[in-house]
Amino acid sequence: MEDAEFDDDLDEWFIDSLKTYKDLHVYQLEHPTQVIEWTSDKTVCVAGYTLSKHEILELRLPTRLFVEENKGLCAERDFKVVHGGFTDGPVRCLRHIPGTRCAVTNDGLSSDLQVWDLGGDDSDVIRRTGSVEGSGRVSKGRSRVAAPLSSEPKVLHGAQSSDIRLTQLPSGQTLYKLDTDSAHPLSSLKFVSDSVFLASCCNGNIYVDDTRTSAAPQLLPPPASLGESVLWWTDASSSPDPSSCRVIRLSSSGQAVVSDLRNLGKAVCQAQLDSETHRLSLDHVQVSWAPVLDDCIAVSGLSGAVRVYDTSLWRTEPQDAQLLFEHRGHVVSSQSEDAGAVFITAHVWHPVRPRTLLSAASDGSVHVWDWVDPVSC
Repeated sequence: MEDAEFDDDLDEWFIDSLKTYKDLHVYQLEHPTQVIEWTSDKTVCVAGYTLSKHEILELRLPTRLFVEENKGLCAERDFKVVHGGFTDGPVRCLRHIPGTRCAVTNDGLSSDLQVWDLGGDDSDVIRRTGSVEGSGRVSKGRSRVAAPLSSEPKVLHGAQSSDIRLTQLPSGQTLYKLDTDSAHPLSSLKFVSDSVFLASCCNGNIYVDDTRTSAAPQLLPPPASLGESVLWWTDASSSPDPSSCRVIRLSSSGQAVVSDLRNLGKAVCQAQLDSETHRLSLDHVQVSWAPVLDDCIAVSGLSGAVRVYDTSLWRTEPQDAQLLFEHRGHVVSSQSEDAGAVFITAHVWHPVRPRTLLSAASDGSVHVWDWVDPVSC
């Protein structure tokens, strides 16, 4: 009886997907990944995150995704492995260094980073080339890593607010350290310009600092009117002018608050999001701004789906958020015996395609999907 219900749900979702998706491609990894990192606009890196030995892979997205006309004539409809290598430990964070074929990873067991050569035209092997020393063991969550767009390869990294540092690659020289005595676990690190970055903590605090100065960082707590939540996740929008960036904070109770970088203590708009799970941890929830779809965010971890919202519809007073789109494909199509236990492990927006996202789940599935804009139909 349960198999029949599963087949009915899958059939219903598949029929519905023909109308709601412009593109939908599915790939199955041998081991699930917590990282999806762009290495170009057509390739991403993924890697396993359990303690056993895993591959770290660079995948090329299906060629059919990038064909605008006569898609049915395109023969290549699957992901393709273009580079690969082995990692002895888990990969819980991976960051590509812009302008290079280099990436750094963190295993979640310590704050040290592993440095990788992603290979090139003359080699399909991803190999480890070095390491970056951190501050020691990680008590909660994993190290966060950010890379500026500068020509000089360097990474900002740390597991908590007291051990954030900027390290030059490949020399390993420390160029900067965040000056703070607090030791809150980090939920994210992000550059908003080549030198200014946000260090977001799981308690909702955000540090704003400039790596060119020795001045104390600016500390900005979440709006006081929202009360206390167990955990907070944060992302900042991309903008040529850092002062026009918007910051979104998402709490474990489903409160989503958008602020202006120039006044992070005030809510520009906010909404209440549905949360269907109570097993939230620092590494299971993700919120991200769309890079080229104005005012839109994607959220995963509050349910078994990736949900997209349009924040331009939100107001200054709290309200229930209306979905713009929901991708339920991982749970609906899962081959796991307990599909209800399948959860999203990572999602990422395409850097230039407005409605295209990649998402990965705990059953090893990786989906790339582009939903139909009903306004343009």
